[in-house]
Amino acid sequence: MITVLRRFLLVLALMFWQGGFMFYGGVVVEVGAIVLGSHRTQGFVTQAVTEYLNAAGAVALAVWGWDVAAGRAGTERRLRWIAWGALVVLLGVLVLLHPRLDALLEADGFRVLDARAYRRLHQMYLFTSSVQWAGALVLLALTIRAWRAEDGSHR
Repeated sequence: MITVLRRFLLVLALMFWQGGFMFYGGVVVEVGAIVLGSHRTQGFVTQAVTEYLNAAGAVALAVWGWDVAAGRAGTERRLRWIAWGALVVLLGVLVLLHPRLDALLEADGFRVLDARAYRRLHQMYLFTSSVQWAGALVLLALTIRAWRAEDGSHR
């Protein structure tokens, strides 16, 4: 029963974190820019939303770490730990970049204080987020494979 609960919690956490990331990036950013009148104004919404996405990532990675730890030892588990560790590092990079980006924004008047520095850091943030998303897909595939192997050994 604990295995079902652990997997259920992981699926929920991943749906919220990665599903939220994909929906926000694929839909909300564009719709927000249209409704608010510019990508710059929408960017100030994103500034606040990314803190929640990073918190959701921390929760999801904690549950994922529990799942990896509970898995069978072996090559598959080592690969899962490596992928999980990479995602933790990438989340750390995002968390460290966020206040640096915040420092370049002035919410009153929706101003960017140093456009060149902001653009460079924002590109790093977007690249890191994209690599993290791809890494989550890799870890998800490894997780599904591990679950199938674990379930097959119980038959």
